[in-house]
Amino acid sequence: MIYTVECSFADPTCEAEWNDFYSLEKLPALIGVSGFHTSQRFKAISDGCPTYLALHTVHGIDVLHGEEYRRKGGGNFAKWQPHITDWHRNLYGGIGPAPAVQVDECLALDARGPEHLHAVGLEPLAMRAVALEKSPALRWLAVLPRTMAQALQRAGRIANGVCLYAPMTKQLTHADALARRQR
Repeated sequence: MIYTVECSFADPTCEAEWNDFYSLEKLPALIGVSGFHTSQRFKAISDGCPTYLALHTVHGIDVLHGEEYRRKGGGNFAKWQPHITDWHRNLYGGIGPAPAVQVDECLALDARGPEHLHAVGLEPLAMRAVALEKSPALRWLAVLPRTMAQALQRAGRIANGVCLYAPMTKQLTHADALARRQR
């Protein structure tokens, strides 16, 4: 299942510190939780989307209700809470692991249907919301070269409602976290 966390951040004076915390502390802590398989963080490069997106591959909803999740990563950002806006969490099924998006690629998400992504030559994967907010109920995800995304944006061929995200981190894996602990 894919667990998504989306938000924007309202205080530019501490946003860099927030990003360091999330990317360098929170994500590595989360990937160390049993049942988390992959984690990657993104920043929007198109308008009309929450600024930040984290994609995690998890075993299931029970992982998010467990003590280990609460202790290692879930909800441990009280310092930042007053600045977090447009916050949404969903758990999606109907799809395998989250794709690893490379630095020269970006992620496209659309909740209206696959047509807009098909129109620009992409083959999106369908995700069905199964837990947490369950909204949007369906979402389509595709990975594309960043140069293609930029060209489509310049040409005005990215439909309103398609969210484009560039990776802020590489995809972390649970196996990487275990290997780091053994060193």
